[in-house]
Amino acid sequence: MPFTVKENIDIAGHPTTHGIPYFRHLVAARDAPPVGRLRAAGAVVVGHTNMPDLTIGGNNTVSQLFGETRNPWGAIRTPGGSSGGDAAAAASGMAAIGLGNDAGGSVRLPAMFCGVAALKPTYGRIPMEHRIGDTDPTLASQLFPTDGPIARTVADLQAAFQVLAGTDPRDPRAVAVPLVGPPCAEPIRVAVSVDPGGLGVHPQIRTEIERAAAALADAGYVVEEAEPPRIDDATQAYSTLITTEFGLSWPRIRPLLTAASAAHMELSMRRRPPADLAAYLQATATRHGVMRDWAGFAQRYPLVLGPVYTERPFDAALDDDEAGESIIRAMRLCTATTFLGVPAVAVPTGVVDGQPLGVQVIGPWHREDMCLQAAAVLESRFGSFTPVQPALDGVA
Repeated sequence: MPFTVKENIDIAGHPTTHGIPYFRHLVAARDAPPVGRLRAAGAVVVGHTNMPDLTIGGNNTVSQLFGETRNPWGAIRTPGGSSGGDAAAAASGMAAIGLGNDAGGSVRLPAMFCGVAALKPTYGRIPMEHRIGDTDPTLASQLFPTDGPIARTVADLQAAFQVLAGTDPRDPRAVAVPLVGPPCAEPIRVAVSVDPGGLGVHPQIRTEIERAAAALADAGYVVEEAEPPRIDDATQAYSTLITTEFGLSWPRIRPLLTAASAAHMELSMRRRPPADLAAYLQATATRHGVMRDWAGFAQRYPLVLGPVYTERPFDAALDDDEAGESIIRAMRLCTATTFLGVPAVAVPTGVVDGQPLGVQVIGPWHREDMCLQAAAVLESRFGSFTPVQPALDGVA
């Protein structure tokens, strides 16, 4: 099975450039744990795939070293970000699996834009190695990014997940948890969150969620409209942790970026300026409280069905503040679930006007099996849509 690897994940003997000239000669001495796991299972690595500079790029995949990745469907240019290279490669048939990472929607968003499926696993489910050189990541960068697969079918996600999950001494966060959890009381209840946080949702996205909800209901799930708790608290505290940590290192990072590639993070820091110590600590306390409230919510609703993106996918200039605001709002359910560390599967539901659309299924901690099972139900109803003949050159 051929697989691709995002440009910020180590492949032994190859530079891990993060898309920028500064790291073009940073050759990895060994495979990152998930790359090693896939290779040990017999998969063959094709090579690195493109991402925005240092993963900072909104819904675009443009890097200084490798240029622009295009969406193979052609209805829009962008494949989403930041794992856009892997999604484009999977959608166009270049590889069976793309190994990306998600720190706020970065496998789920490009999966939706490119009409493929993606798994954001539970925090600590898949061992990772995201150090740059000998520098360990700070708290938000420890808690939020998770490596996860992108594939054309849910079955391929399941196959990759079975190989990727486990422990590794290089990642003390990774825990040994069974791949299949204990049976839930049936019928399983699904909370449908059409407009998480109440900030608005595109009518076509609403339609896709309603179609997915009907499919799950037909399969025997109990489907009810219900708002998961504290979406706004989660997104605000997430932003506080991210911008505070980036703010401290921004004087070192900014000279490595172009104005366009810095624009999304600079917008984020204008929206929520880096916090002082007291506010930063309060954000860590908020995370604990929101996790507790979601755990209580999951007692009644083990699964949540909602949008990956509350707008139809669109192209945006990297330095367009209005578009950047729209992107941040549209990704709020991805942001909140990243903050919590819960698993989610993005699955396509259709193609409208030449553009793929889809939804995500979110589960309790370490219940990827429940998410994958529900996503398989949706796939059985709506089908899969790739590989697609690329409509543009330079898709990955």
